[in-house]
Amino acid sequence: MKTTLLNQAALTTGTALLLTAMMGGAHAETTGYDQLTFQAEVKEEVQNDEVRASLYKKAQATDSKTLASTLNTTINNAMRIAKRYPSVTVSTGQQSTYPRYDKNDKIIGWTGQANIDLKSTDFAATSQLIADLQETLVMDNLTFGVSDTKKDALEQKLMTDASRAFQQQAKNLTRAWDARGYRVVNVNLNTGSNYPRPMYSAMAMKAESADAVPRQNFESGNSTISVTANGTIELTK
Repeated sequence: MKTTLLNQAALTTGTALLLTAMMGGAHAETTGYDQLTFQAEVKEEVQNDEVRASLYKKAQATDSKTLASTLNTTINNAMRIAKRYPSVTVSTGQQSTYPRYDKNDKIIGWTGQANIDLKSTDFAATSQLIADLQETLVMDNLTFGVSDTKKDALEQKLMTDASRAFQQQAKNLTRAWDARGYRVVNVNLNTGSNYPRPMYSAMAMKAESADAVPRQNFESGNSTISVTANGTIELTK
């Protein structure tokens, strides 16, 4: 785990700095004069601990009833398989049905698709479940990220770090402008995340039988969580 906190030099050169005005003397209340607007950012790189996946069944039929029966049967069977993995949260996803036409705009059949979505912090169980489901479903997407629990805890810590960085920057600027002190006009704390596209291995060739889909080995990668403190201070001369 790597934490990046902007130091004094970086804060001076790397933050957005706007001089709105530099006039007049100090007043007991904020005046709109002698104000500086800037920001300070802190960030931390953490390992992704959550995997999300979506799988689907696509089918065609000459009538919508037969199509619905095919899709529902496949998805219901997939949900029964998923119940074997209680550490994986499974939900039904998007579903769509649309007609197919001939050259005379006459309906000649129907096409439909039904999805199921997976979410878990148990990579091994999710990987095996995906392998089981791929015997009847097709993988739509697979992504990794930081779970809400881990992200919330880290953001709380970074909010404190960003607040301290903002105060340090305010002190640096006060000295740079030969001011006696400063008062805070406003400060906003904003959170952000950067989830790079993760890489995962091809397939671990450990199938139980020749017909089974082999399980993938996941490499979840890292994400960067950041908090930015931006606001305005008024210098006192």
